Amino acid sequence: MEQGTKERSLVSKVMDGLVTGIVEEKYGAVLPPQDVLSKEFDVSRTVMREALSMLLARHMLDVRPKIGTRIRPMRDWRMIDEDVVNWRFRAKPDPAFLRDVIEFRMLIEPKASAQAAKRANAADIVAIREAFEHFRTVSPDDPAHQAADEQLHTRIVIASGNQFFQQMAAIVRGALSASNQLVLANQVWEEVVRKHQRVVEAIERHDAVEAEAASRDLIDFAADELGNAMPLNGKHD
Repeated sequence: MEQGTKERSLVSKVMDGLVTGIVEEKYGAVLPPQDVLSKEFDVSRTVMREALSMLLARHMLDVRPKIGTRIRPMRDWRMIDEDVVNWRFRAKPDPAFLRDVIEFRMLIEPKASAQAAKRANAADIVAIREAFEHFRTVSPDDPAHQAADEQLHTRIVIASGNQFFQQMAAIVRGALSASNQLVLANQVWEEVVRKHQRVVEAIERHDAVEAEAASRDLIDFAADELGNAMPLNGKHD
């Protein structure tokens, strides 16, 4: 049992190292042969083979005869997988990716906010309010800010009661991490807090229409700030 746990831990460590190399463009388009990678990571070929198979299953790699193990474009990665989400958001954001992030948030978060306003129970409401109060006291330059922001948005998505929305919470968190790096300047912080507060208060009043509108407004604001920081490839509708 202990040996199996150790091997799984080693496989995870190797996967993490491979992904870091991929997103930092260390390997180019094709990974080195397994023997070379095994020596690089100082692991057995069995461990390396398992790590590569895990990345293959997540549509991150493609084995081609006479070519080797090709790294697939990030757009092909299986984003429904939480590990893949976290890995994808490690890479430097580009305009097309940020546009897709905004479009994804616009599809999920307003509807989740509306459903939270309809379905949230007392405990959900308290959890959302607590997350907001914590969020508003943590400035954007505080290392704890990102976690506070993610917690607030995650609790709203969970309170929607929709299991598919809940499965998307990891992508929402990743989307926030990608955009926050560019938009959370101190000069807009008070406005950011106000827009989050509008969403929270609408949920507390069980006003689904206002919660959805407030969430859209919040994401529109983020999109505008992103556009100022980095021109996006096509504006969201």
